[in-house]
Amino acid sequence: MARYIFVTGGVVSSLGKGLSSASLAFLLKSQGFKVRVRKMDPYLNVDPGTMSPFQHGEVFVTNDGAETDLDLGHYERFTNIDAKQSDNITTGKIYSDVIKKERKGRYLGKTVQVIPHITDRIKEFIKNDIKKEDFVICEIGGTVGDIESLPFLEAIRQFSNDLGRSNTLFIHLTLVPFLKSSDEIKTKPTQHSVKELRSIGIQPDIVICRSQQSIPYEQRKKISLFCNVPIDNVIETVDVRTIYEAPISFYKEKLDKQVLKYFKIKPKKKVNLLPWKNITKVVLKNKKPVNIAIIGKYVNLKDAYKSLDEALIHGGIKNNAKVNLIRIESEHLKPAKISKILRNVSGILIPGGFGKRGTDGKIAAINYARKNKIPFLGICFGMQMAVIEFAKNVLKIKKAGSTELNKGCYPVIGLIYEWNRNGKIIKGTRDDLGGTMRLGLYEAKLKHNSLIKSIYKSNTIKERHRHRYEVNNNLKEQFEKKGMIFSGISPDNKLPEIIELKNHPWFIGVQFHPEFKSRPLSPHPLFSSFIKAAKKY
Repeated sequence: MARYIFVTGGVVSSLGKGLSSASLAFLLKSQGFKVRVRKMDPYLNVDPGTMSPFQHGEVFVTNDGAETDLDLGHYERFTNIDAKQSDNITTGKIYSDVIKKERKGRYLGKTVQVIPHITDRIKEFIKNDIKKEDFVICEIGGTVGDIESLPFLEAIRQFSNDLGRSNTLFIHLTLVPFLKSSDEIKTKPTQHSVKELRSIGIQPDIVICRSQQSIPYEQRKKISLFCNVPIDNVIETVDVRTIYEAPISFYKEKLDKQVLKYFKIKPKKKVNLLPWKNITKVVLKNKKPVNIAIIGKYVNLKDAYKSLDEALIHGGIKNNAKVNLIRIESEHLKPAKISKILRNVSGILIPGGFGKRGTDGKIAAINYARKNKIPFLGICFGMQMAVIEFAKNVLKIKKAGSTELNKGCYPVIGLIYEWNRNGKIIKGTRDDLGGTMRLGLYEAKLKHNSLIKSIYKSNTIKERHRHRYEVNNNLKEQFEKKGMIFSGISPDNKLPEIIELKNHPWFIGVQFHPEFKSRPLSPHPLFSSFIKAAKKY
């Protein structure tokens, strides 16, 4: 039978619940246990698919086509376990499901209420699609005390009573601030946060204390006393230099040991942290970096390209190189200044995105990369911009563009209205936005004697997609005559998935998002090859 671990947060948001959950999952998996990690988000959106990156950060996409919270990316990268649609749910999805059942008369005329109907749906999510897992780690988004999180907290309280306290464990993550003016570490925010949690009916079994510096024994003792938690279960997590130090840090603090002790379970094998220590050395070592320019319109928000940032770092790990990410706002990138801004970069990357803002800067950067033989990687929208730049400047199609941006253009990029997935026709329209894109894992055939085939070392690949526009395949012959090769294509030969330049050392555009499948211990070959080319430039 599965044991359930619930991770809550208090004091402030963005403390690192996702990273803590992922680290614990890795440590338990490394000791021979089967683990599943899930996220419950308290916002009313059905999923983050229509949310601005400035509001939510990155939208992470699973193999089965779910648009999810970026924390699921952490879970995958740390555990090497592919997340599923069933591993993320929002308040909006829960209420939507309950209301649909009410409209169909499934509640037999009863008054539909938060308790029991909403909380029952949450409990259903927690235990759904669990097979032979030893541990299920459930992260509750938001902060204790927020009204939005209350149904989730009530649900996990009930769930613990239903299953029994011996099969459930509560971990609470809090902030222990350091006040420079008084030169003191303050425990009161943690005490109040736990008090708030206990008032809801949940007693934490382990308290993880986020701090800028090590917490003295006396302060840990105080937290233990006032939070009613054994002192060995007061776990500190001091700010790490890289997220890949987190599993090492939690192992030193014996988080996994205390979890197993609580459940009265012995580890099946010893944790091997050597690969993580090696990764940390590569990431942190002081040597001349490889400068990679990320040119987009959300660069001011670090979490907007979270998986991409990590995938580039993974590529650096593979090449024993420190990757320095230079974030450039595409809206401010003017052709007259581009050579000065990009003179010290060894690689240029245009990430995914939507909308017209900043496209001129992206096209100018692609033109610069193409003409100056700088390694270039375009992802999703970045690939589409590369196709438009080539059409304008090489094929001399002056009005070349995307119908997403200009309905009166010459459409080298156009809207997909329908496509086939596992024998099922999925339709998207101009009016419906949420969940209507080409989402999840799709196959592509790779062209013989292409650069992309030499990178993947395979005839076919499967990658995760998130888009509703595609390259116009009718122009394939025109492009290839001038040197832009359609080196990856859908199995039905209709959708171009990869482009590359014939007379360029490394110039690739992909319609999919390879960053979602990259792992620190198994870097994605596309990013490894890109960093290798940038290192040589």
